[in-house]
Amino acid sequence: MKKSIHLLAVSALVLPAQFSCTGGNKKHDQAENNQEPPNIIIILADDMGYSDLGCYGGEINTPNLDKLAAEGILFTQFYNAARCCPTRASLLTGLYPHQAGMGGMVKKPGSRPEGAYQGYLSNKSVTIAEVLKSVDYYTAASGKWHVGEERPHWPVDRGFDNYYGLISGAANYFDITKGKNAGVKRHFAIDSTEYLPEEEDFYLTDAFTENAVKFLQNAEINDKPFFLYLPYTAPHWPLHARQEDIEKYKGKFMKGWDELRDERYDRMVRMGIIDKNWPLSDRDPKVMAWHELSEEQKEKSDLLMAIYAAQVDRMDQGIGKVLSQLEAMNESENTLIFFLADNGGCEENAVLGSDFWGNFWDGDAVPGSGESYHSYGAAWANLSNAPFRQYKKRIHEGGIATPFIVNWPNKISAKSSINHQPGHIIDIMATIVDITNIDYPKTFNENEIIPLAGKSMLPLIEGEKQIDNDIFYWEHIGNRAVRQGDWKLVAKDGEPWELYNLSQDRTEMNDLIESETELAAELKLAYEEWAEELEVK
Repeated sequence: MKKSIHLLAVSALVLPAQFSCTGGNKKHDQAENNQEPPNIIIILADDMGYSDLGCYGGEINTPNLDKLAAEGILFTQFYNAARCCPTRASLLTGLYPHQAGMGGMVKKPGSRPEGAYQGYLSNKSVTIAEVLKSVDYYTAASGKWHVGEERPHWPVDRGFDNYYGLISGAANYFDITKGKNAGVKRHFAIDSTEYLPEEEDFYLTDAFTENAVKFLQNAEINDKPFFLYLPYTAPHWPLHARQEDIEKYKGKFMKGWDELRDERYDRMVRMGIIDKNWPLSDRDPKVMAWHELSEEQKEKSDLLMAIYAAQVDRMDQGIGKVLSQLEAMNESENTLIFFLADNGGCEENAVLGSDFWGNFWDGDAVPGSGESYHSYGAAWANLSNAPFRQYKKRIHEGGIATPFIVNWPNKISAKSSINHQPGHIIDIMATIVDITNIDYPKTFNENEIIPLAGKSMLPLIEGEKQIDNDIFYWEHIGNRAVRQGDWKLVAKDGEPWELYNLSQDRTEMNDLIESETELAAELKLAYEEWAEELEVK
């Protein structure tokens, strides 16, 4: 596809009036070398654990993501921000969630003071779409937004040419008007228009895929490089999947979480994803041993995990359709693809999983159908996050460690490589700015813009083993952490600090807070200074 981006060579002269850059007439390497600028796709899974994918040691069939990893780079120490809204804000802006206004969850404008927890994207930030649109990229998003419920905080207000999807958070996959809090309005939109999906045989994951493919076709028609943001809701509860996908997995988890955690651990060690010197974390104390369940409980639990697996499977099928569209457009080689999850597996709503009213099943509803509304609970989330402990919302590794795959055939020479460099979602914007050689703005729409928090991963993509990027911070609902080099200081809300040497103990089993008091004090001070600067509560 021929790209109409010849103006990149004089980008400072052609930027929209609202976009002020740091540099002068900096030329872009692509234009100088007569190279086409890369297309960019970011795919985000929702509430998916670290080791669920086949390429990370899991049992779920994910051939398309496995292929992306096999032909790209699989990162083992990449981090998100522990929960959906903060991760999305940080991913889109290249800032820590608090800098982007999303230290917590979404809120209506005016319901909280402007600042770190305002509940929608800050006007002191710019999105990847806004940055890329300034140099004539076609920008589109299909999926879950969840960083601004009301106008003017929708995707089309933040740089996206086209949008299809769920403005809000979790929803019924077959009918967004049904299920928990059915009376609460779930915003769904096409571009700037409220939209209520009423198609026959509607399924949310498929709809996101179908519209993502349409947006790629739009890019081809518009003859522009493109940025596609594809944030699926899968496999976030409710556990809703097509019955044919569920059937693939029924019975596959009857071994139970204890044996399956051991098997995942062994596979991950063999695959080189984790160090054999890190012990598998203990089963969560609140989760019973599999052999203690009745046969009925085992069968019901197996079915819940089968539905969850089916959701991931269907997402992978959709990713395959996106990849096929790229091939049809002859754009596979020059498309940079990132894949990651927004947080670890989710323990919400009972240890063994339940509906939201405390029952194991919704009366006579068929599990996995639009009439059911289950989660899979802490027991299976403990498997999803293996070998780590803790879950979504927490800042222990089980809450923030994400599978992270980077694929870019034109640039990655070391295919099927595993990279153990620590990284953070704040680095994705910095990487995109670097590879497109765009001057990051100082101002946008007459607002001063906070400088980027992350660092470019381009050297890693190009084959370097290490970059100078060794300190990261987290805070969410009182859970907090700082990682510098191999050391991580972490605490749950209201509980004391813990200290771990992640090079020796990434599963966080050996707390060194008592023996490394000086180091702990230094990390605590670093965290406190960061928290004060970012107005963290």
